[in-house]
Amino acid sequence: MHDLTRIKKEFSNLSEFLIALGDEKRQAILVALMKDKACVGLRVNDLTDATKLSRPAVSHHLKILKDIGLISVRNEGTKNYYFLSQKVPQIKQLQTLLNDINQVMTESGQQ
Repeated sequence: MHDLTRIKKEFSNLSEFLIALGDEKRQAILVALMKDKACVGLRVNDLTDATKLSRPAVSHHLKILKDIGLISVRNEGTKNYYFLSQKVPQIKQLQTLLNDINQVMTESGQQ
């Protein structure tokens, strides 16, 4: 049997990341950032148009996504461009967690 204590710890380590990803509005922002200008970045106004959220709502969700390291910001003068981060260690951790869960499920099905 797989080490369930390790899986609990993996869940705990990823809880903020999972909460941030679980919100549909933040998912809409991430999808918008994945489109055409994902490398160049989008401004808050671009994201309000793409998601139909208010400017304060977009700013709030961007802060959460930035705090977990999923997005970064580039400043050009007074303009801020938001884009997907290139290095997000939580993605690898999430893959490990899902693999561990899958292994437990596979082992349970064989009994």
